[in-house]
Amino acid sequence: MHSPQFTAESSSNGIVERDFTVDGVPGVLWSPAAGADRAPLVLMGHGGGAHKKHRAMVGRAQLLVAGCGFHVAVLDAPGHGDRPRTAHDERDIAALREAQAAGEPEAPIVVPYNARLAELAEPEYRATLDALQELPEIGADGPVGYVGIAMGTAIGVPLVAAEPRITAAVFGMMWADALCEAARRITVPIEFSMHWDSERVPRATSLALFDAFASKEKTLHAIAGEHVDPRLEADSATRFFARHLGRSVASTA
Repeated sequence: MHSPQFTAESSSNGIVERDFTVDGVPGVLWSPAAGADRAPLVLMGHGGGAHKKHRAMVGRAQLLVAGCGFHVAVLDAPGHGDRPRTAHDERDIAALREAQAAGEPEAPIVVPYNARLAELAEPEYRATLDALQELPEIGADGPVGYVGIAMGTAIGVPLVAAEPRITAAVFGMMWADALCEAARRITVPIEFSMHWDSERVPRATSLALFDAFASKEKTLHAIAGEHVDPRLEADSATRFFARHLGRSVASTA
């Protein structure tokens, strides 16, 4: 087991941000600046074409750290952020751009591409969880959550299915292909978001994935139209983790 190797640290507005690597995989950990007590950990997965410090990741982390006192960590997915792309990555990305330009369906390209990345990322996230739980402020016995939308769902569903330490998860915006088998092995509480009128990820495939989860407690957030204020869903996810990981949400009034 390898401890996280911290490479940079900064703090702002009561939140400490630490860059780290585990077995050469880069990530970032956000933590409360004050308080030595142990707190739950939430792992995040970023979207396709994004990276560990994408504004969506930073925004969610700020809500979870400032609002609940959680620790939050995310890795650069294979071929993303500070990680090099392989020739296979370049071929898949070029094929996706061609399909988008021609107005053709993305799923035949994105689904196998994400499945390949998930196969690589799952052991990386599990090794990172091992390493972060060695930190005294996190510990090996605290609750762990996971949140990932779009590609973060493609990585997160097989991860949560395989990792018993993760006890609650937030998913959404992803095709069901290649994920339903793993989803049927997930029994922890789930919050799932979808765009009801999406032309990119059809309603039927989102509903099929939601239906596949074996969780007794699962909530579907169906958002009208193609666009939504991302803060709305991030706020909901924060309340979800506060309930299931054992912390109250601080008032922002």
